[in-house]
Amino acid sequence: MTNSFADFAGAKLILAIGTNMTEAHPVASTFVKNAVAHGAELYVVDPRKTKLARLSKQHFPIRVGSDIAFLNGIMHVLITEDLYDKDYVQRNCTGFDELKAKILEYPPERAAEISGVSAESIRQLARSLAAVKPAALMYTLGITEHTCGVNNVLSCANLQMLLGNVGYEGGGVNPLRGQNNVQGACDMGALPNVFPGYHRVDSEASQEIFKKAWDVETLPDRPGLMMPDMLNGLATGAMKAFYIFGENLANTEPDIKHMEHCLASAEFLVCQDIFLNETTRFAHVILPAAAWSEKDGTFTNSERRVSRVRAVSRPPGLAKQDWLIFKELAERWGFHWESSSARELWDNEISLLAPQLRGIKYGRIEGDGLQWPCPTTEHPGTRTLHKDGHFTCGRGRLVPVDWTPPAEVTDSEYPFVLSTGRRLYHYHTRTQTGRAEGLNILMGEETADISPADAQALGIDDGETICVRSRRGKVTIKANVTDEVPKGLVWMSFHFRDTCANWLTNPAFDPTSQTAEYKACAVAVEKL
Repeated sequence: MTNSFADFAGAKLILAIGTNMTEAHPVASTFVKNAVAHGAELYVVDPRKTKLARLSKQHFPIRVGSDIAFLNGIMHVLITEDLYDKDYVQRNCTGFDELKAKILEYPPERAAEISGVSAESIRQLARSLAAVKPAALMYTLGITEHTCGVNNVLSCANLQMLLGNVGYEGGGVNPLRGQNNVQGACDMGALPNVFPGYHRVDSEASQEIFKKAWDVETLPDRPGLMMPDMLNGLATGAMKAFYIFGENLANTEPDIKHMEHCLASAEFLVCQDIFLNETTRFAHVILPAAAWSEKDGTFTNSERRVSRVRAVSRPPGLAKQDWLIFKELAERWGFHWESSSARELWDNEISLLAPQLRGIKYGRIEGDGLQWPCPTTEHPGTRTLHKDGHFTCGRGRLVPVDWTPPAEVTDSEYPFVLSTGRRLYHYHTRTQTGRAEGLNILMGEETADISPADAQALGIDDGETICVRSRRGKVTIKANVTDEVPKGLVWMSFHFRDTCANWLTNPAFDPTSQTAEYKACAVAVEKL
């Protein structure tokens, strides 16, 4: 996030696109609700009429996968009606002429044809956005989980730079991360192209820094494999061993049948986790890990805030803190790592190697933590990135992008679009929440949400068991007939094993991020 959660409650205008925040991020959504209660304008762009959409001043029910066309249509109005922030763009951005040339290919009428939202509604939204400054843009996985996910993100950034909203409190581009420490994992180098602190692995300077710090003679000098390549490597035999740390891949990845084939193909599979789950069934070795409440360390949240995590109980049985498991493995391979606590790891290694974390020490995050970048121990942390339009890279880059349809579209055999996400009462594959009796009482099974019009056409009653089928598999599941879902759309989550949406989802990936297109595939709905 370029901004902070504290900005949400005081925002004047919020554009929420591709985010079911009230269910997927219920704590963050309270700030948005508070802002609306205090007079903020909320505009929601989402195929479904979610609870967040019901709070909005206006809901724009775009078709699944049409975000770029819709956003380009808004920017067409801003440019042709001279509503964009010309001074901000001229002072702080590059690439305007190239962006303008592309945007002019998306008049509101074309954007309306692709998105299903009227041209006049697109014009009205553009004018509303231009009338309030600053305005905040928020998105979640509804933007990123597409084969055009990277381009979706670029479109969001383009819009906010055109409006001059980046670098100001109450504005910015604000993605809500999918899990509690995704930001922290990325900061620590859990990406195939960077070392900790986002030092590129193919940089000679980075190589020298980490060779010296880690006392090694060689390090990988090119980006590693992305997850789809790893899994396919297991299936083909090109990859022999696989180490899974805190992931239940047998439920979370698209096309579960293919996923299980990949896992079963591994010659040696290690799982490190707090509970047995669908993935550990394939493991040759299971390493029991400590849960979050059983270990010391740090989490970094969506707003870049590094906070302490403190153990309140000892890990049960043979379970150990994750860093200790890794250290003991290294010892058995002949490497002695000096740090012997989470604090020593942070103060003596992590904060020394990551420039944006250099000023964050354990003694400074006893209270509410600190937001990076925090380059020195005197620095107060950074609440807003790119302050006043002064971008970290010099000038903000406007990048023209074209709309592309989902990898799999509807046809006569599979006439419905399936989109997936989260429900309020459970988390991911229920490895943890499925053990909470109260949550299972609140939500004990999954449903396939369909519109009243589709239910009537198919002769399906609310609560009736139906079959949802794709080119990859099928599930038998109860229908939930709701006006939250538009005609032609089926919506499901991936919380429950037997009715997991990922038996159906398409293993098509964004070419850059390799994020799967969980938000769009073609399915058939059949009355049993």
